[in-house]
Amino acid sequence: MASAQKLNNKWTPLLTADLKYWDKFIGVPHTSLALEGYPKGDGMNGTPLGLNNDPLKVFTVEMVDGQPVLHISGQMYGGLSTKAEFENYHLKLEFKWGENKYQPRLKDKRDNGIIYHATGPHGVFWNVWMRGHEFQVQEGDMGDYYSLSGVGMDIHAGLKPGTTRPEWIYDPAGPLVQFTSDRTPASTCTHLGNYEKPNGEWNSLELYCYGDKSIHVVNGHVVMVLQNSRLSPHEGAETGFIKGKIQLQSEGAEAYYRNISIKKLDKLPAL
Repeated sequence: MASAQKLNNKWTPLLTADLKYWDKFIGVPHTSLALEGYPKGDGMNGTPLGLNNDPLKVFTVEMVDGQPVLHISGQMYGGLSTKAEFENYHLKLEFKWGENKYQPRLKDKRDNGIIYHATGPHGVFWNVWMRGHEFQVQEGDMGDYYSLSGVGMDIHAGLKPGTTRPEWIYDPAGPLVQFTSDRTPASTCTHLGNYEKPNGEWNSLELYCYGDKSIHVVNGHVVMVLQNSRLSPHEGAETGFIKGKIQLQSEGAEAYYRNISIKKLDKLPAL
């Protein structure tokens, strides 16, 4: 199994036909689903199906031209997390949207995400995802930052003009702003620019993590630089936070990943 200690400067593929490097965690069935034998809810509140219990096959692998492609149906909220934890790494993968959308996001933007430094119990966020930093993968918002369940980052940012409530956008020349999951002053930061390809086309996504810093890259463009990764609880002292699992979300939209690879990082690249 790939692990932080075993990574080297060569790319290590993480996606296999049998998903041997990954665990599935499936959340709460929505009332719209024809799924017998399980209590249902609104997709967030209720009893999750739990670890490696995926009756609707939300996460499957399809072989295309001899290469594995991860198919995420999106029918239920779920997380596909690596069994190993990683630190000081460069992750790269390709992503594209499928066609189908599901409740409770049937009328919303297609949504997905990559949670890194994922730690703690499964289901701590919305009864499905782990604690961690989110590299947002959403229509028009690829590369945004979301803080999930007690973590924080500092980002150079400025207030987005013309909004009814304070919204922050990454600005390399802006002041350093604290982003934490308790929303003080905010829990999310918008990417620098929209470099997403049209739906149905493959996007190249890259994540650099070194020490307490990380970089979000979309189709070769740096859209976010983050620093001072930390656990930031509502009460108690903050502590450093520099490693964890990688978790891919299912969030109501069909999606595909391929060429998921990781390698050791000795330093952050020059921007």
